Amino acid sequence: MAPELAPGTELDITTPADGPHPGEVIVTQNLWKTYEMGDQQVNALCGVNLRVRHNEYVAIMGPSGSGKSTLMNLIGCLDSPSRGRYWLNGHDVSSLNDDELARIRNKEIGFVFQTFNLLARATALHNVELPLIYNGTPSAERLARAKAVLESVHLGARMSHRPNELSGGQRQRVAIARALVNRPSIILADEPTGNLDSKTGDEIMALFDDLHAQGNTIVLVTHEPDIADYAHRVISIRDGRVESDGPSARIRNAQRA
Repeated sequence: MAPELAPGTELDITTPADGPHPGEVIVTQNLWKTYEMGDQQVNALCGVNLRVRHNEYVAIMGPSGSGKSTLMNLIGCLDSPSRGRYWLNGHDVSSLNDDELARIRNKEIGFVFQTFNLLARATALHNVELPLIYNGTPSAERLARAKAVLESVHLGARMSHRPNELSGGQRQRVAIARALVNRPSIILADEPTGNLDSKTGDEIMALFDDLHAQGNTIVLVTHEPDIADYAHRVISIRDGRVESDGPSARIRNAQRA
């Protein structure tokens, strides 16, 4: 039923009643992704509905083939849905073209990947500067911001080092600094400890705790339950659908304590 309106009030049809609410950064509505495989259609996502608020720390978890990577690509504006709508920070990005999606990615999303994706011949400082170069930030400002964010992830003394001169954990810290430098709406981390030993992985996850405490919205994509439990909320995906959505074991244990 449509909501009743006060006399003289017009209904804003640009954002439906079940679209984003105040404080929500990610909203998906009946999100589908279908691939053509010869004469068959394969549904990688089947009507996913999600809401993530500002400063939430969310893990999206699922086995291989569950659809979590497809959902990550849609949330990260790396792909467009076949059906449904997606709002990122209040903007409907469901039907944007590739150039528009690229601009949204640069402005709104900080990516952290399992393989770091650093330029081998560039210093840590230059790697972190890259998103600011792409969006035309003036040289002095981007240098200051890149230095500041490297300091914030405890790499101030390693700014002039290239990736092959850094440990795996340090390279991931550079990648996290690069994700932060544009002050994005969300940090999207895809298996961020996948190439790290367990001790270094724990250090990186502790850094994500710090980033969340500073007010960042974090979406962590993983197939490992112990990594998902670092988050405060776990969304489990199976066969392209949300199987469960609730507090992580970490939060449940804290509530019982």
